[in-house]
Amino acid sequence: MRSRYAAYVLELAPYLLATWHASTRPAEIVFDDPRPKWLGLQVLRHQAEEDSAVVEFVARYRVGGRAERMREVSHFVREEGRWFYVQGDFPE
Repeated sequence: MRSRYAAYVLELAPYLLATWHASTRPAEIVFDDPRPKWLGLQVLRHQAEEDSAVVEFVARYRVGGRAERMREVSHFVREEGRWFYVQGDFPE
């Protein structure tokens, strides 16, 4: 999870695609303009089982001079020893 946040900060689309599960992976990743300036990541909770995990986090960023927060509950699965991002829910 933290590595994917770092990949967004560094705009490493190949890493993001490689760690995205094939069942939900987009064909490409396009980084929006204006680019956000990522300010930090706070993991609120995590729950892991043998082959699945859930991570709830808040990512802080600034775009267009405004500070923003994105809250997500990310779902992961493990296949052949590797973790893959499946999807995210965005609670209010």
